[in-house]
Amino acid sequence: MPKLTDTQTIILSRAATRPGNLAMPLPDGLHGAAAKMAVTRMITNGWLEEVDADLRRGEPLWRETGDGHGTTLIATEAGLEAIGIEPVAANAVANARKAKPQKDAEPTLTTDATDVPKPISIRAGTKQAQIIALLQRPEGASIAEIVEATSWMPHSARGLISGGLKKKLGLEITSVKEQGRGSVYRIG
Repeated sequence: MPKLTDTQTIILSRAATRPGNLAMPLPDGLHGAAAKMAVTRMITNGWLEEVDADLRRGEPLWRETGDGHGTTLIATEAGLEAIGIEPVAANAVANARKAKPQKDAEPTLTTDATDVPKPISIRAGTKQAQIIALLQRPEGASIAEIVEATSWMPHSARGLISGGLKKKLGLEITSVKEQGRGSVYRIG
């Protein structure tokens, strides 16, 4: 099985948290030829599938089919398994929404800034999962507590919070200075 890139992992992880395993909208900054190439490769590997979009429910479009309808992308059972998530109903959703993609139509990419993804599923047992668990506690976690739990350097812990959790995964993390603990981070 081909190895997942960071972008492919993010797309599949976000899809796993959305109703019907919708892969749209794609991550910020992924558009144009790069988006088309990433999605085409994921469809080829069987991780994504193009299906009819339900425009009445406001599903974002991957491309228009030219007849007043459009298609969207959903994560398949194989896509969810590739990121280590047990697929619940991915196969049933995919079969119920099969679309026949037109080969000659160009994709029309849409971005919807108001669609903020929910927190995604993370593989259990990783240091990232440990840090997320610490930040989800009511008391949150300071950098010192994260360093103690992971044996990382403080700059690595801060880097994961700002780059890995906030930017890549889209988690909402707050920071509050507390007496005796310093900056305490929590997932909002």
